[in-house]
Amino acid sequence: MMSILKLLFQLFVIYILYKFIFDFIIPVYKTTKQVKQKMNDMQQQMQQNQAAQQGNPYQNRQKEEEAPRRAASEDYIDYEEIK
Repeated sequence: MMSILKLLFQLFVIYILYKFIFDFIIPVYKTTKQVKQKMNDMQQQMQQNQAAQQGNPYQNRQKEEEAPRRAASEDYIDYEEIK
């Protein structure tokens, strides 16, 4: 009788360890790995954007200056005054 209880207890402990490992440890590990990868990707993208902005400031300034001119010319309506 005692050996059956001991065996049941051992099986229960093995089951609990199995559930803990496969339902908690592995998903946490995978999620942590994915978050690290996404953070690294975002950091690389930010560095590329920053390098592109610092690489050619004249081109960026020229684009900024052209935008208001285009908007102003598109908004202008030519009209004649009626007396």
